[in-house]
Amino acid sequence: MERTSESGLPVDPVYDASKLTDFRPEEKLGRPGEYPFTRGVYPRMYVDRPWTMRQYAGFATAQESNQRYHELIEAGTTGLSVAFDLPTQMGYDSDARVAHGEVGRVGVAIDAVGDMRTLFDGIPLDTVSTSMTINAPAAVLLLMYQTVGEEQGARPGQLTGTIQNDVLKEYIARGTYIYPPRPSLRLVADTFAYCRSELPRWNTISISGYHMAEAGATPVQEIAFTLANAKEYVRAALSSGLAIDEFAPRLSFFFVARTTLLEEVAKFRAARRLWARIMKEEFKAEDPRSQMLRFHTQTAGVQLTAQQPEVNLIRVSLQALAAVLGGTQSLHTNSYDEALALPSTKAARLAVRTQQVIANETDLTATADPFAGSYAIESMTDEIEAAAESLIDRVEDMGGAAAAIERGFQKAEIEAAAYQVAREIDDGERVVVGVNKFVADGEEPYQPLRMDPSIEAAQAARLARLRQERAREPLARAISALKQTAEGSGNVLYPLRDALRADATLGEVCDALRDVWGEYQPGEI
Repeated sequence: MERTSESGLPVDPVYDASKLTDFRPEEKLGRPGEYPFTRGVYPRMYVDRPWTMRQYAGFATAQESNQRYHELIEAGTTGLSVAFDLPTQMGYDSDARVAHGEVGRVGVAIDAVGDMRTLFDGIPLDTVSTSMTINAPAAVLLLMYQTVGEEQGARPGQLTGTIQNDVLKEYIARGTYIYPPRPSLRLVADTFAYCRSELPRWNTISISGYHMAEAGATPVQEIAFTLANAKEYVRAALSSGLAIDEFAPRLSFFFVARTTLLEEVAKFRAARRLWARIMKEEFKAEDPRSQMLRFHTQTAGVQLTAQQPEVNLIRVSLQALAAVLGGTQSLHTNSYDEALALPSTKAARLAVRTQQVIANETDLTATADPFAGSYAIESMTDEIEAAAESLIDRVEDMGGAAAAIERGFQKAEIEAAAYQVAREIDDGERVVVGVNKFVADGEEPYQPLRMDPSIEAAQAARLARLRQERAREPLARAISALKQTAEGSGNVLYPLRDALRADATLGEVCDALRDVWGEYQPGEI
C-alpha cells in the first residue's frame, strides 16, 4: 500500500537521483551557516556547542515553580521555559471573578513584580536564558522580568531569552487573546522597538507553529501559516518606522517535532530556506542574521497517550531526534506522564536526560546536517517547500494573515486536517500504539501531582496586601500616563514599565489597555 506523509504528500518506497533532476544543490543547499541556510544557521552547528536544553515548567505558586526550576538546573537544564496559568495569559489578576478555579492550574500565577521576584529567587538572570510562553500580555511579563533582573544586579544587555509574543496564532488556534488584532500588532511592534534600545540580546517574538500543530495542522500548514504570520509582524514593524535589519535578527520561531522523523527533518530544512528567501527577496534584508530562521522545538504533546504512558518515552526520543537532525537551536522534551497530569519530578528529570543522551552518547553532534544529500530528505524538503509556498500565497492573496484570520481560513484548514487524523485513528488506518493497536489489558495505577486548592486564596491575600501597602498617587499617575500613550502613537512599553514599578498588577495594566483598545470578540478584526 502506498503511503502519504502527514501533509498528504506521496512517500515513495524508494528514492533515487531521478527525484532530484532539478535539484541545483548550489542554490538550495550551500554550506551550513550560509544562505539559504537549508543545512543550518551556523557553520558548525552542534560541533562546538549543542542546542540549548530547555524544560517547560510552571505551576501553582511562584515559590513552588522556583523549586522546580532549581531542580531542573541541577539536572543539567541550560535554559528555563516558563508556563503561566490561564488568568495570567489572559491579563487577569488571581482574584478576578473570571480567574476562579484556574489559578495555578496550567502554569504559574504571576500577578505583580513580587511574584516574578519569587519565581526567579536564587536564579542568576545574567547567566540563565529564559523563555516565557506568554502572548497577549507578553510585554508586561517581559518588563517584570527586566525589573527583577536589574534588582539582582544584571545589566539589561546581559538578559537573554525569548517571549513568545505571537498573538496572531491565538486567533487561529489557542484563544488566549485580549485586544483586537490591530492594537495587538502595535504592541508587538512597540516591543520590537523597546528591546532594540533597552534589551538588545532579547528575542522579541517566537512565532509559533507549535500550537497550530497541536490543534491539528499538518507539517505544511504549520510552517506555511507560521511564516505567513511572521510576514504580518514584519509588515507591522516596518509600518511603525523600524528598518528591517534593526529588528529582524531578533525574530525567532517555535515548531513541533512529531514522530514522523523524516518529514519533520525535511520540514525544518524547508522552513529555513523559505524564510531566507522571503527576507532577502521580499523584504530586502541585507544582514544575514535577518535571513536566518532560528527556532525552538518542543516534542509533540498531542501525540502522547494516557494509555501505557511509558511508551511516550520512545515517542519523545524519536521526536527529539527529529528536532536535532533538523537543526533546532533549543529543545524542550515532554515528560512521559504529561498526558495524565503535571509531570512528576522523576519524569521531568528523565526528559532532560533524553536530550543529554542524544548530545553526549551519540555522534549526532560530530557533524553538521548529517542528512544532507539524502535522496529522500532532499526530495521531501523540495516537496514541503513547494506546498508551503503555495499555501502562503493563498494567505497573501486574501490580504495577509490578519485578513485570512478574519475569514476563518487558517482555522478551517487546520480543523479539516485534524478531522482527517481523528477519522484515520478511529478507522484503524493510523496506528497509535496502546490506543487502537497493541492494547494492554489493565493499566498500573498512576499517582498524579495534585494542585493545592488553597493556592487561589493565598494569591488573593498577597494581592490584597500589595494594594493596601503601595503608594496610590504614583500608581494613579502611572496608569493615567499608560492610557494616554495607548490613545496616541507613542511606545506603550515605557509607561507600562513605570506602572509596574509603581506596583501596578498585571490585571490593572491590562485593564488600562482594555479601556483604550477594547477586547477582541471572535468574528471581528
